[in-house]
Parts: sequence; structure tokens; C-alpha cells
Amino acid sequence: MIKYDIIVIGSGAGTHIVFAAQQQKLKVALIENGPFGGTCLNRGCIPTKILTSVADYIVQLDALNSLGVKTKIESIDYPFIMQRMRKKVDDWSIEQGKGLEDTEGIDWFRGTGKFVEDYVIEINDKRITADNIFITPGSRPLIPDIKGLAEVKYVTSDEALHLMEQPKSMIIIGGGYVAAEFGHFFDAVGTEVTILDRNQYLIKDEDHDVSEMLREQLSQRMTVETNHEVIEVKEEGGLKCAIARDRSTNEIKEYKGEVLLIAAGRRSNADLCCLENTGVEVDNHGWVIVDDYFRTSKKGIWAFGDILGRYQFRHVANKEAQITWHNVTKTMENAPESEMKTMPYHAIARGVFSYPPIAAVGMTLREAKASEYKLLVTNADYDFSVKGFSIAAPPSLVRVIVDADSKKLLGACVVGPHAPIMIQEITTLMNTPEGTYLPMLESIHIHPSLIEIMQRAMWRLAPLKEDD
Repeated sequence: MIKYDIIVIGSGAGTHIVFAAQQQKLKVALIENGPFGGTCLNRGCIPTKILTSVADYIVQLDALNSLGVKTKIESIDYPFIMQRMRKKVDDWSIEQGKGLEDTEGIDWFRGTGKFVEDYVIEINDKRITADNIFITPGSRPLIPDIKGLAEVKYVTSDEALHLMEQPKSMIIIGGGYVAAEFGHFFDAVGTEVTILDRNQYLIKDEDHDVSEMLREQLSQRMTVETNHEVIEVKEEGGLKCAIARDRSTNEIKEYKGEVLLIAAGRRSNADLCCLENTGVEVDNHGWVIVDDYFRTSKKGIWAFGDILGRYQFRHVANKEAQITWHNVTKTMENAPESEMKTMPYHAIARGVFSYPPIAAVGMTLREAKASEYKLLVTNADYDFSVKGFSIAAPPSLVRVIVDADSKKLLGACVVGPHAPIMIQEITTLMNTPEGTYLPMLESIHIHPSLIEIMQRAMWRLAPLKEDD
């Protein structure tokens, strides 16, 4: 058995632990069963954003037409778009992996590490152990229990990123981030897209009016059926056929497409690690249970990232990794628990890179109304700024929610071009010690600029009305 100081399972955000430990001259083992970089780099946020950026340019041509610039697309080189994405992603993965291999004090085990007992992992016929182990293997696409699905060839988001031949048509089962973003891309490049979502609202955790804005805009380009549950899939004449039930009317409908993309959520990778052989507890869905300091139920075994089933974003996992390492070092120093840190989950920014893009932070209006806070709320659109008008933005929204008593920001949402950039100023303010919106009012913003919309919206904060 090989003894290490630190073992990390997963090369996504887990690499923060790997390099932090190496800098302290600790002996480190990294276990990774796929390409270096984890989900985000290879199968998630990075490749998809390379693709949706292309889609944004295509869709924005409509805005040019409305501004008096008449133009059209001569052709779309789909293979080039995909090859460009794949080359960049693969090059980054190889380059970063090579950097790790060249780093002294780190051993990289390629394969799936499985616990055989507490603190002992078997990997490639070897057994390794450490006093501190970090479980960060992420998640994978959830495959729903649908009649006929096992007999039909389908793709998940993983395989969709390797579709080098453009499908003529595509059915997407799901209505979350993956469905909205892949639907946006494939429609923009010319694929006929149908989205079938069993929930009443796309991106169901956001406010319903936000979801409706996205649905209405996407519906102008593709077929979007919400509140439709797929009850069976089959193949007919070389096409995938999805049979769906309208949950409001019980009407049965059929939809056909060349490719069937399953985008029905994510599931934990904890089962791949054989945690049942340890004292590490998981919930009923397989997500690892941790305390506020990212300690599992077994001393010395830590977990963070997608494996927790919380916010499945790389930027969240990165911050969780930093906080976890801080807490580990404090534990090694036998410092009191009061010196450990917790994660600021109240101010997590999230973004949907569809069109229009959506970005939000903190509470939704629905959540805020269910709380005990006395609320100040403002709603605006991009026309609040001449810059917003000048870019001919689609229907847009800027919403800010504030605690009337403390003036603390509770949440915000932006729907419209550059939303992920727009939301960041609010996110930064929410992470300050005071957390109020007042610095925004005092700041001098560039004129004209989109961020002025946020400031001007705050000037109009008002008590929430009963019908809001």
C-alpha cells in the first residue's frame, strides 16, 4: 500500500487542493478517470460556451436587420465550428495535464478509484491511503426512466459535444440549463429543434416570469413544449420518436427528430467511488452529505463541488475548494473551529447562456416573498439606458430585491444581452461585509453603458405590492 498525505478524486476543482498541497511539500495523489480538467473543461461550461458564443452572433443578426443593416448568412460551416471547439478543449486538457505530470510531488492515477475501506482506495490494482481524502468526482447526466429509452440510441450533453455531423433535427428531453443552451446552439446553426420539458416552466428554479421570457423568445425559433412529459420513445423510419403527454390536458402528442438529446438533469458520481465501503454518508439521491466546513461524516474525508448536489457550477466548486483547503490547514494546525470558514451561498451568481441570456444571484422574487423580509423591489428593462436601446435588445428585465430594513441586497436577476456581466456588480456588493445596495447609488458609472440600467433601477426601489 502506498501512503500519501493527500488524495484527491477528480481533476476539476479538485486541482485547487492538489496544487495547494504540493506547494506545502505534501505528497499528493490525484485520481481521474477521464481527460484532465473534469466536467467543466471537457464536457461542460467551456465547450458549451464556445458553441453558444457562435450562436449568439448568428441570432443577433436579427438585431442588425432591425437597425437598418440588411444582411444574411451565406453558409454555416458546422464541422469547422465543432472542430474549433474540440481542438481548444482537447489542447487545454492535454496542456494542463502535462503541467501536472511535470510537477514534483504529485502522482496522477488514471482510472476510477474505489474505496475498499475508510482511507483506503484501490486504483489500477494498487491500494493507496491518506489521512486526508477529498471526494470531488463531480456528476454525470441523469438518464430518466422512460419506456423504450434503453432500446433507442440517444445522446447526452457529453456525446452531443462530439456530434461532428450536423443533425437535421433534434428532440431535447429536459428544460434546464443544458436544454436551453444546446437548443440555442443547434437551432442557430440550422438544426430543427424541439424541446420537451415535463415542468411547467423552463429553468424552473427561476421566477416564472423570467422563465416565460425565455420560453417566448425560444418559441419564435423552435418548438418548445413545457408541461409535457415524455412517456415513451421509439425509432420510426430512421428517426427518433418521442411520445409526450400534455400534463394539463392529458393529450398525447408525437414528436420526431434525427437525434434524441437527454437533458433531464445530473446524478452523483459518488456511486463510482464505492462510498458504501466507508463511513461517508450520502442522501437518498446519492449526493455526499457534508457540514458547513465540507467535512463528511468520516473524519479526514472531505467533499465539495457537484458531488454535493448543490450549485453545480465550476465557479462555486472553485470557491468551495479554496474554503475546504483553508479548513483543512486549520484542522492540521489544531486551530479552533471559529477560525474555519463557511461558503457564502447567499450570493452565488448563476447564468443561462441561451438567448436571451439569463443571470441571477441570491433569492428569486418567489423565494423573497416567502421569507420574512420586508421587501423593496424594482423592475426595469434595457430601455432604461440609451445603451440598452442602441443595441436593439430583445425583451429584457432587470430586477433587484432588497431588505427594506437593513438595505441589504437579497437577490437580482437580469434577462438580456451580457446578463452574466451585468449581474456581477450585484454579486460583488452582496459579498461585502455590509452587503447593501447603497454603494451602487454613489458610484459614478460610465455613460452611456448597460450597467447604468442597474443603477437607475435601484433609484426606483419601492415596497412590494400585493399583486407583484
